[in-house]
Amino acid sequence: MCLSIPARVDQIEGDMALVSVGGARYRASLQLLDGVSVGDYILLHTGFAIQKLDPQEAEETLKLFDEFSELNRQLDDEELSSGKRIT
Repeated sequence: MCLSIPARVDQIEGDMALVSVGGARYRASLQLLDGVSVGDYILLHTGFAIQKLDPQEAEETLKLFDEFSELNRQLDDEELSSGKRIT
């Protein structure tokens, strides 16, 4: 399964951008999109910006990712404390 994630454009150099997602930074090709500016949100998939996103939609999606991450941590903690760790 492939996943694309919302990322904020921090820098643009030619047809490449430096984007950030939750503190991590990635290089993204802008060859598939026109009109991308610093501060825009894009959908990042395998190193390519494939769609511009509405900033509010991007923030809501990133918030959901954070909630899933927190839930996963809680489940891991429960498994560790019960001794029923599944690998």
